[in-house]
Amino acid sequence: MSNKPQANPYRDELPRNSANYVPLTPVSFLARAADVFPDRIAAIHGEWRLTWREVFDRSRRLASALAARGIGDGDTVAVMAANTPQMIEAHFGVPMTGAVLNTLNTRLDASAIAFQLGHGEAKVLLTDREFSETIVAALGMLETKPLVIDIDDPLAQGGRLIGATDYETFLAGGDPDYVRSAPRDEWDAIALSYTSGTTGNPKGVVTHHRGAYLNAVGNAVTWAMPHFPVYLWTLPMFHCNGWCFPWTLALMAGTNVCLRRVDAKAILDAIRTHRVTHYCGAPIVHNMLINAPEEWKRGIGHKVSGLVAAASPPASMIEGMERMGFDITHVYGLTEVYGPASVCAKHPEWDELPLEERVRLNGRQGVRYPLQEGMAVFDPETMQPVPRDGETMGEIFFRGNITMKGYLKNPEATAEAFAGGWYHTGDLAVAYPDGYVKIKDRSKDIIISGGENISSIEVEDILYRHPAVLEAAVVAQPDAKWGETPCAFVTLRDGVEVTEQEIIAFCRERLAHYKAPRRVVFGPLPKTSTGKIQKNLLRDRLQ
Repeated sequence: MSNKPQANPYRDELPRNSANYVPLTPVSFLARAADVFPDRIAAIHGEWRLTWREVFDRSRRLASALAARGIGDGDTVAVMAANTPQMIEAHFGVPMTGAVLNTLNTRLDASAIAFQLGHGEAKVLLTDREFSETIVAALGMLETKPLVIDIDDPLAQGGRLIGATDYETFLAGGDPDYVRSAPRDEWDAIALSYTSGTTGNPKGVVTHHRGAYLNAVGNAVTWAMPHFPVYLWTLPMFHCNGWCFPWTLALMAGTNVCLRRVDAKAILDAIRTHRVTHYCGAPIVHNMLINAPEEWKRGIGHKVSGLVAAASPPASMIEGMERMGFDITHVYGLTEVYGPASVCAKHPEWDELPLEERVRLNGRQGVRYPLQEGMAVFDPETMQPVPRDGETMGEIFFRGNITMKGYLKNPEATAEAFAGGWYHTGDLAVAYPDGYVKIKDRSKDIIISGGENISSIEVEDILYRHPAVLEAAVVAQPDAKWGETPCAFVTLRDGVEVTEQEIIAFCRERLAHYKAPRRVVFGPLPKTSTGKIQKNLLRDRLQ
């Protein structure tokens, strides 16, 4: 018998061509929205209104102006901005050129921003006036500086113009008829997002057009979003590219209601005024709304749907949102999987259950997103599934198209993350008989505060710089407002005295303020026989 491969006419005689194969990219959603629904409102920002035709024109102008400056395939364009129309346009205009969009966390300090600009080799930086102080300091740390373009938003608070030109002038030099560059391959990078993950070393998560396209569609399917949703931006667009929702809103020809900062009254006013139908946010956002004065909530009579991520929603939050008439869905994910890649998919039968049981079911991290191929809880040593008994702990793993390309310039970390053919989340969880997953612990002590990841190792590194500190350990402390905050346990050097406030101030000078410990406990640290600090015992002290 011949070993020659047999001919396959279904494959061999029908090759792909430009008529039947186009690389997937979420940028294509914008062209369709502008073509089919050109006059529908795409964005609301204060008194400013933009239609989908205008967003398409402005995004093409941005792409054209960037291309005229030599920006193209594989270049990085960074953005330091609040939730504004310019940030939405960057999600389309930058990838139209073949460049990669790097959205910067506006809460970070100058040294962290400088690292990201340098490591990502950003050639252009679009920066909001309000963040000029941080950006000036960051640029001062760089040998090679990007072209700086100011976003002069009238609603920005303070700051100054520091760029070579401003965004509107830059756009005016672009061509509204610019023909976008389709990705040569849907595997091409679309975005670069930095995450401290569970170590103090920032890693650059590289995502691709295919994954962004699929997760944008997955958002709409998961949430059963109708056409023309009105979406309120409480979630920062810099965070995992707003969980891909800038692209989802174009897909559904919805309206982006922009919000520069999270404020309970501003959120409730926007929901009432614009009849907002959807929003995303950490538990802190939902708790703010629940605890807002009743007069702020009056007049909201339509259905509002919210996605909550990070910590499991407590009973009081679910009950409080139900009283307000809001429908909350629990999702889970990481930057490496484009934001949410699992959902606690609700069964209609759950609506008839008592509140306590609904809370238990809805508090789980759930099952894989519709367009994610796999989510499992494995023993990380054997890579075998743990029993679905709700008790045996393993690690959460993802596999599928909604998974990053890898970490920029970090092959070791990439190989480690993908060992065994699955993405390792580092989150420890149990699986229930129905296949739903619930996180029980974080294997490397990451702290999630207000939806932001904080590396305990990064905070410990700062503590060890203090001359009075002999030993330090940082763990998550439960917090009614933020979900979790860092608590530092510190052993001082003999004969040295320092106060809790002095330690906190020392950290705040060297870290983004949200990363600094809120509490410091002095005394000896519990250790194993090999000298390893027992963080589990420290966490137990805080419960």
